[in-house]
Amino acid sequence: MTDSTPTTEQLVRQAVAGDADALTALLQAFGPEVERTLQINPVWRSMVEPADVMQVTYLEAFLRIGSFDPDRSESFAGWLRRIAQNNLKDAIRGLERQKQPQPKNRVKPPKFEDSLVGLYEMLEAGISTPSRQVRRKEACQLLESSIRLLPDRYGEVIRRYDLECQSITDVATALGKSAGAVHMLRARAHDRLREQLGSASGFLDTEA
Repeated sequence: MTDSTPTTEQLVRQAVAGDADALTALLQAFGPEVERTLQINPVWRSMVEPADVMQVTYLEAFLRIGSFDPDRSESFAGWLRRIAQNNLKDAIRGLERQKQPQPKNRVKPPKFEDSLVGLYEMLEAGISTPSRQVRRKEACQLLESSIRLLPDRYGEVIRRYDLECQSITDVATALGKSAGAVHMLRARAHDRLREQLGSASGFLDTEA
């Protein structure tokens, strides 16, 4: 009797082609080992847990699996581990900044539009060479549209923290997440916004 169980390579190719069940099987197979290898400094363990890292990592895997090249040297497990490690690094960076807040960056603006402009300018600062200037109203409209395209958790973090100027603690409480998880979600949301803004308008060119 022939074993019909797909190999890892077959699952990867199916996942890249859009098979959610194949990707779920891969995450179930490799996710626990990736989680076990995460090394979190004891200083931060009360604020970010391996499960927090993996929740964001799994979401990113579903969002980005289409860009994975099964013919390149990096294995799926290595790709997943790299996403998880990047998420952990972003969580730690955010927690470190949280310990040394910069009040000038957290002053609640008088109008919602000012919040959008502030977020747009921050995202633009992470871009190498803007190809052209956009007017304030255009930037706000494009950013609002891009936020609506985000996964729900990403969009909620952006709205609460970046636009409503809630504290990380308040956002974490509202979402039922740790502070570290909020920092990870926000970092990934910013990545997605930069991609969407550049794709939608051509006025942002991502760094090489």
